[in-house]
Amino acid sequence: MKYPNFVEEKKLWKQGYNLVAGLDEAGRGPLAGPVVAAAVVFDALKFQALKLKFKDIKDSKQLSAKKRDYFYKVLTNHSGVNWGIGVVSEKIIDKINILEATKLAMKKAVADLGFAADFLILDGNFKINLKVPQMTVIKADEKVFSVGAASIIAKVARDNLMIKIHKKYPNYGFNKHKGYGTKFHMEMLEKFGPLVIHRKSFAPVSKVLEYNNLKSGILF
Repeated sequence: MKYPNFVEEKKLWKQGYNLVAGLDEAGRGPLAGPVVAAAVVFDALKFQALKLKFKDIKDSKQLSAKKRDYFYKVLTNHSGVNWGIGVVSEKIIDKINILEATKLAMKKAVADLGFAADFLILDGNFKINLKVPQMTVIKADEKVFSVGAASIIAKVARDNLMIKIHKKYPNYGFNKHKGYGTKFHMEMLEKFGPLVIHRKSFAPVSKVLEYNNLKSGILF
């Protein structure tokens, strides 16, 4: 069986769930910047044509940046695709932890659709606190079409945010690593110290903070 596909969506459509939203996030692992989630609902009456149009769609991690940008533009401008975005800042991530921040971003993405979804398909093994029927699928971004589409929208939306952040803090190279803990990012973090957009609760950042504070004579 070829993945991703519309098998799960078609099952739910037959059960009367016409507005099935696929959910995924981008940015759980980075040391800086927000976590971003997307919700995608395909028009049940147009899915066959959509499937042909997007036949090369995959989990965002399996696509080149050029392909992701292409599918992002097509998905977000197609009349048969409804989508929403949820963004949760690094400050909230530090306050409630990355898992809860991810759930919050997904709730925001569902709200951003502008209508009430009938059913949610989530990538992973957790559900969110909404009174909507839900199912979880491990690696859903590789298997379920709407979730794969959500992974692309979330990834490109977050990358674009990090590129904007790069313009404000060019020394850190956010336009390239997007906040992930690359060698270059760690070198800049140690050289210049954490920024307001760094996740202070993440160990690599907190260690640099602790070292800088000790060096400055600040005791905890």
